[in-house]
Amino acid sequence: MKLDVTSLDGTANGSVDLSDAIFGLEPRQDLIARMIRYQLAKRRAGTHKTKGRAEIWRTGKKMFKQKGTGSARHGSARVPQFRGGGRAFGPVVRDHSHDLPKKVRALALRHALSAKARDGGIVIWENGAVETPKTQALLGHFAKAGLVNALIIDGAAVDANLQMAASNIPMIDVLPVQGINVYDILRREKLVLTRAAVAALEARFQ
Repeated sequence: MKLDVTSLDGTANGSVDLSDAIFGLEPRQDLIARMIRYQLAKRRAGTHKTKGRAEIWRTGKKMFKQKGTGSARHGSARVPQFRGGGRAFGPVVRDHSHDLPKKVRALALRHALSAKARDGGIVIWENGAVETPKTQALLGHFAKAGLVNALIIDGAAVDANLQMAASNIPMIDVLPVQGINVYDILRREKLVLTRAAVAALEARFQ
């Protein structure tokens, strides 16, 4: 697959051949869905917690006598049916993450890249370097290139000026190639890869 390479403001700057083994697969929605579920589950804090009846500090004295009141029999004020009592079957601190084989995760990333390429959502930049860390200047470049909602993947190290200038722009994410992931690829309309990012991805999946 051959795509045009552009500069930051959208002007043509040659072309690049993308590997069909990474960008030319028939996308499998089941793999992509499994990977997104894995990512979202893994990032959940799991710190939600309520107190059960054993954790409530209230008297253990019997509330009223067993018989003769006409009311139901109760022996504790800590039970869930009373105000101030513990919650029954409430959430507890837990780990929501689950296992997904490494090969499945790698394959899901390739299918996500292929899905984005198939939809025409991949843009290739010569590099991600910007002269100044100014948000307004970067917005001007994006306006020329037609970028509004995009994930930008640079090489092993992201240009500091680009990172700083893009940090204030909504719906624009900038990541090094090590941070590329299925969820971020699919939540943005465009995937912008630099030449260095393409080379790193092809080397990773050799």
